[in-house]
Amino acid sequence: MTKISLVVSDVDGTLLTKDKTLTDRARSAVQRLHQAGVAFTITSSRPAIGMRFLIEPLALWLPVGPFNGSSIIDPEMNPVEQHLIPTSAAETSLQILRDFGADIWIFTADKWLIDNPSGRYVAHEQHTIRADPTIVRDFRPYLASACKIVGASADAAGLERCEKVMQEALGSAATAVRSQTYYLDITPPGFNKGTFVQAMAKRLDISLDAVATIGDMQNDLAMFRVSGVSIAMGNATDDVKDQATNVTATNEQDGFAEAMEMILKRNGVG
Repeated sequence: MTKISLVVSDVDGTLLTKDKTLTDRARSAVQRLHQAGVAFTITSSRPAIGMRFLIEPLALWLPVGPFNGSSIIDPEMNPVEQHLIPTSAAETSLQILRDFGADIWIFTADKWLIDNPSGRYVAHEQHTIRADPTIVRDFRPYLASACKIVGASADAAGLERCEKVMQEALGSAATAVRSQTYYLDITPPGFNKGTFVQAMAKRLDISLDAVATIGDMQNDLAMFRVSGVSIAMGNATDDVKDQATNVTATNEQDGFAEAMEMILKRNGVG
C-alpha cells in the first residue's frame, strides 16, 4: 500500500465548518501531517484573496489553487499560473445564467464584480471570502479578464439543470460545475482541481498514487479521479460519496480531522 505524501483539501464544506470556522482539531491534524512529512495544500472555488486567511494557521508552504484550481498562487499570494475564460465563452455563460434567473458574479484576479448588491448570497460571500464586491452596471468591460463567473441561485434544482445546459453549450470552451448547491462556477477550459493536484504532485516529484484528496461537491470529483485516495465528507451528496474511495464524518463533526487521522494511521503514524 502506497504511503500518502501529499494531501489536497477542498475548503468550504470540508476543511471549514458551516460558519466558516477552522476548528482546533482540524488545525492540529494539519500540523501532525507536517510533522509526519506529509505535504498539505488547499484548492477551492474561492478567489485567492478568500484563501489568504488560511495560509498562516495551516503553515502552508506549497502553492494553493483558487478558482477551482484554474489558478495557482504561492503562499505570498503571487501568481504562479493564471488562466482566463475565453471572452466568447464568458458571453455565452452570462446569457444562460440570465435565462435561468441566476445572479451573476464575475471574479477577476483582484476583484469581485456584481450588478445586484441585494442578491441573496452577496452577504454570505462577503463573510466567506472576507472581501467586499465592486458594483458595476455592465459586465462587458470585464469579460476579457474573467477568472471565474458564478451563477448564484436559491433554486438548487434549477441550478442543476442550468449546469447541464451550460456544459452542453460550452463544451470544451470552459468548465462549468457546481461548487455549492447554490453556486454554479464557470472557469477556464482545461484546468480544474484535478490538474491542480497533478501540478502539485509533479512539483513534489511524487506519484499520484501517493496523493490523497478530500472534498464534498461536484467540483471535487476532478481531483478524486486523479488521486490514489479520495475522501468524501459525510455532508457530501451520495453521487460524490459514490466516487470516493473513503467517506468520513461531516464538516460539523470534524470529518476533515478524522480523515487526516486515518491517513496518518495508514502511513504508520500513531
